[in-house]
Amino acid sequence: MKTLDFLQLDPKSTEKTVNGLQELLANLQVYYTNLRGFHWNVKGIEFYGLHAKLEEFYDDTAEKVDEVAERILMLGGVPAHNFSEYLKTSTIKETAVVSTTKEIVQNVLDSLKVLIGLERGILEAASDSNDEVTVSLLGDFLAGQEKNVWMLTALLS
Repeated sequence: MKTLDFLQLDPKSTEKTVNGLQELLANLQVYYTNLRGFHWNVKGIEFYGLHAKLEEFYDDTAEKVDEVAERILMLGGVPAHNFSEYLKTSTIKETAVVSTTKEIVQNVLDSLKVLIGLERGILEAASDSNDEVTVSLLGDFLAGQEKNVWMLTALLS
């Protein structure tokens, strides 16, 4: 018995969505780890505000990781769970210790650009296969991320 039998989604047409979600999962996991490092190592005049904001970002990202992994399962896939696999797949790369506000914020913006691009592609694939739930999920992700981009670019301005 398969979940897709009850969701009335075609397994062939959801394959592209699942592959995209796997890539998104890998990128989210690396992004999450980078955020933790930024949170631990931030220094300077912006410490209090950025330290708290980074915690919000990594908590939010942890929720996204779980939602993406569960969506992969719902669509008949098996989410990758090895960090070695994430590092091979992810466009976002691990960072070394970064402690300055400007470098942290620029890295977060660069990572969000990658995530937003991936999510737009998956959203298109999901839409093509009439997968409204994945479309909705990614629409919610994008709404929050676009607001974060706006706020972070204002911080660097």
